[in-house]
Amino acid sequence: MAVHPHIVIIGGGFTGTALAIHLGRQGRLAGDVTVIEPRAMLGCGVAYSTRDPAHRINVPADKMQLSAAEEGDFDRWCRAGDELPRDPEALWRDGSLYPQRGAFGRYIAERFSETAAASRLNLHHLRDRAISLQPVPGGAIVTTAGGVRIHADATVLAISHPPPALPSQISKEVGQHPALIANPWQDNALAAIGTRDELVIIGTGLTMADVAASLQLRGHRGQITAFSRRGLLPRPNVTGDYPSWPVEPPLAAPETVRRWLRRIRRTVVAAADAGVPWQKVIDDVRANGQTLWQRLPPVEQRRFLRHLRPYWDVHRYRIAPQVSALLRQRRDNGTLRVLAARLDKIAGGEKDLTLQLALRQGGAERVVAQKVIISTGPAHGSLINSLPLLRALAGQGLIVADPLGLGLWVNADSQAIGSDGLADPRLLVAGPAARGRFGELIGLPQVAEHAQALATQLLALLTSPALDGRCPLCRR
Repeated sequence: MAVHPHIVIIGGGFTGTALAIHLGRQGRLAGDVTVIEPRAMLGCGVAYSTRDPAHRINVPADKMQLSAAEEGDFDRWCRAGDELPRDPEALWRDGSLYPQRGAFGRYIAERFSETAAASRLNLHHLRDRAISLQPVPGGAIVTTAGGVRIHADATVLAISHPPPALPSQISKEVGQHPALIANPWQDNALAAIGTRDELVIIGTGLTMADVAASLQLRGHRGQITAFSRRGLLPRPNVTGDYPSWPVEPPLAAPETVRRWLRRIRRTVVAAADAGVPWQKVIDDVRANGQTLWQRLPPVEQRRFLRHLRPYWDVHRYRIAPQVSALLRQRRDNGTLRVLAARLDKIAGGEKDLTLQLALRQGGAERVVAQKVIISTGPAHGSLINSLPLLRALAGQGLIVADPLGLGLWVNADSQAIGSDGLADPRLLVAGPAARGRFGELIGLPQVAEHAQALATQLLALLTSPALDGRCPLCRR
């Protein structure tokens, strides 16, 4: 073990920054933690780096925290500072705060700076991009695009969500057409949209809601047609004070998705009879999501992904009431249509695109749009191909995709499993990329808990004499 261990975290969004903060808080020995992140500010990532004032956090601010012991800290931070005066619309009528997402990024960056100033560990942000990782005895050499070489005793992949994938049919037929917006998260992606342009949005989830909110703020009042195979919209968060409503304890027998679905439906009915909204039931399922997921055999996990995942997503990943009200208003005035349909054909004109949609309930519809926006969400199944570093690691046999196509394959300790089937305790995966193993690992509370547990594990690893030599259970 190195006298002064060095932990390298690749990725400085919320996951990587939360991990660095927990390492700094828990670390009792001298050492270094380097977060490699090209953005100027840590803690933002894709979600919290947005400067669009229409993009709000999807849950009340008092549910956003770095650990269970800090519940309500972000809410207090917003109310004590200048966030609320700058954004009075963040305050909903029930008293809850739904700030702009950039505020949470600033909050996490501030907590990182405070931790770095107080910790015995040297917490450092290297504004660069990791391009290679070469295993060496006792760790790895991480090289950046700027030519920096770091010896890491342990490396953590805290990588971002991949961008949306362009459907093959669209890529083949109109992939380079100027009316196509393939990634609405790119800077100024929506800038060329006219206020009266007729739009088609492919996807009806959270990204679609963000796009609609952004367009509304920009003054767009034209017709929007949004479609997905099931035409499901994200549900709103509950407002008001209600008690929790736990789902009955798991049965001793092996679990199935069908059995859990029946159980949750019964609980929703019982809660409704007592005047408690279904959101409180889903919150309980979410809080126990990792345990439930890991109890399911692989065949049941695949059954969930194939049949129930779209329904779970719209109930689990809810939207702020401000955004929900906006969508409802646009649907009521007829400027937003939501269809259950699939794309049958698409053709490009000089300045527009024509789509032929096959409706889920039968029949077809032809739509002409000045812009078509891809809002299908991150392409998690293409994570490895989304970054040169991950492609290189896969080529070296150090990482593989998980069997469910959700991210990277890890063991129960978040250690990356390579092409030889062995886990490497010095190469770990944090956050959503590990959700194939853990299930519920996209929501912020679960990501924060995972980061906290991983920090404890890493510090124990780097003080363990078992790793002074070659570990018999790993590749180095």
